[in-house]
Formats: sequence, C-alpha cells, structure tokens
Amino acid sequence: MKPMEPMDPTAPGDVPDPAATVREFWTRMQARDWAGLGALLADDLVVEWPVSAERIEGRADFVSVNAEYPEGWSIEVLRVVADGQTVVSEVQVPHETMGVHRAVSLWTVRDGRITGGREYWTALGSDPSPQWRARFVQPL
Repeated sequence: MKPMEPMDPTAPGDVPDPAATVREFWTRMQARDWAGLGALLADDLVVEWPVSAERIEGRADFVSVNAEYPEGWSIEVLRVVADGQTVVSEVQVPHETMGVHRAVSLWTVRDGRITGGREYWTALGSDPSPQWRARFVQPL
C-alpha cells in the first residue's frame, strides 16, 4: 500500500476539507511562509477584527499585516471545528514581550481558499473579572 501524500490545499482541482485549509493556514503562519499563506487566501479576502474595530480587505494587506507584526511570537492551535464552509479556530499566541494572546477566528472557506474571517483577539487577563462574580467563578 502506497503511503498517503500530504494534501496540498493550493493544488488546482483539489478542493480540500475546509478544516484542513484552516489548519494549514495556521501552520504556514507559524512558519512565516507568507507566500504559502497567501496561496490559501482569496484575492478579495475580507477579515474583520471587531475588538480593535479594523477591517482588512484583500490578500496582500492581510499577509502584510501579519508579516510586519513584531517578531517573538509563536502559535499553538487549540482547536479547529468545522460545519460546512464555516470553520472556527482557537489559537494561543505567546509573545516574548507582549504576553499571551488568544484568538477565536470564524473563517469562511470556499474551494480551498479562505474568503473571509472575523477574529476576536485578546490578551489573557486583559478583561478582569468584576468583584460581584467572585463567588461564582474560578480563575483560569
């Protein structure tokens, strides 16, 4: 039996599983493979960051925003869940000087390309628990 070859989400005619596309997105992001990352994105990609009230339009700007981010970070994929063309990912992103961030991203994947996303980024502990909840909750 011949071993399976790794899936190439950029191969013409090969429409991969949307969850696999998003997992590969994070792999290429971690590797700083900006050309490879761009190959997973639609030309007219739109990504919204509601927490900072920003919208990124187009593959080139999205790749540039990430490529120019100050170095010292890594990505740990915590989970990827898919329902058809909608994929949700949760990642942890520790940074040497900026602390640990988490992101929950809602992606739309069509024909092996990410066409849109909405990402909620936050620094761990940046939204302190109010005192009134103390008797009902446990710290993480």
